[in-house]
Amino acid sequence: MTLSAPSHTPGNGPIPQQTRGKNTNTSTSTSSGSVKRRKYGPRTLVIAASAWMLAVIFIAPYLEMIITALRPADELRDRTYLPTSFEWHNLVDVWKESTLGDNLQVTLLIAGGATLLVLLVSLPAAYYTARVRYRGRKAFLLLVLVTQMFQPTALLIGLYREFHQLDMLNSTWTLILANGAFNLAFAIWILTAYISSIPAELEEAAMVDGTGRFGALFRVTLPLAMPGVVTALIFTFISTWNEFVMGLTLMTEPEKQPLTVGINNFIGNYTVEWNYLFAASVVAIIPVIVLFAFIERHVVSGLTAGSVK
Repeated sequence: MTLSAPSHTPGNGPIPQQTRGKNTNTSTSTSSGSVKRRKYGPRTLVIAASAWMLAVIFIAPYLEMIITALRPADELRDRTYLPTSFEWHNLVDVWKESTLGDNLQVTLLIAGGATLLVLLVSLPAAYYTARVRYRGRKAFLLLVLVTQMFQPTALLIGLYREFHQLDMLNSTWTLILANGAFNLAFAIWILTAYISSIPAELEEAAMVDGTGRFGALFRVTLPLAMPGVVTALIFTFISTWNEFVMGLTLMTEPEKQPLTVGINNFIGNYTVEWNYLFAASVVAIIPVIVLFAFIERHVVSGLTAGSVK
C-alpha cells in the first residue's frame, strides 16, 4: 500500500510552522502600522495648542528680560525686538560695578536661614497639633490662619522701633527672624493638614516594633508628609527671596541689603539703567531656577517615600 502525504487545507489539520510565522509577522506589522498611523483628535490638538500658547505667554517676559539685559546702551530705546549685537559684558559689569554680589550673598543667607527656622519650629508644632486633641486646638489653628492676614507693611513701624531698641538694624538675623515669623503660620497650617491625613496606626505599628516616638516621626510620618514639607519650604524660600519692604526699611547699608533692594538701586531719580537693571534681574532668578530643578525630583519621590512594603 502506498501512503500519500496529508494535504494541508484551510481548517483541516495543523498549520505548517512557516505559515504560522508568516501570519504572526503579518499581524504584528499590521498592528504596529495601525499604531503609527494613529491620529490625534481635535480635542487633543486644541489642548496642546492652548498649552503651547500659555507657555509662550509666560516665557515671553523672561525672554524680553534676557534680551534687554544684553542690549547695548545706545539701543535701549530702539523698537526692534533683537539688538544688532549682544553685549555679554553687561552681566560682568553689573557684578563688578555694584554691590550685587554682596546683595546676593545676603539674600541667600536670609532665605536659607528663614526657611530652616520655619522648618524647625513648624514641624514639631504641626505634629503635636495633628496628633494631640488638646483643649483650644481649633482656636489655635484659627489664630494661625488669622495671622496670615497681617502683612509686613502694616507692622513695619512697630518692627522698626522694636529692632532699633534691640540694636539689631542692618543685621542679617533681623530679616531672618522677621521673614521666619511671617511665614511660620502658613507652614504650620499646611503641615498640620498633611500630618493629619497620615494614619496614626502606622506610627503605633512602628513603636510596637521597638521604634520610639521620634523614630516613628522621622522614619514613618516625615517621609509620607514630604510633599507638604517641600511645599512649605518652597513657599517660605520664595516669599523670603522676593521680600522687599522689610529689607528696604530695616537694612540701610547698601552692601547689607537683600537682592531685591539692590536691584532697585539701579532706578535713579532721573535715569534708569535698563540694561543693568535687567542683567541684575537675570542674576536674581538663576538660584530660584536651580532650586526648582532640584526640588521637583524630591516632590515626586516624596509621594511614594515611606510606604509600607
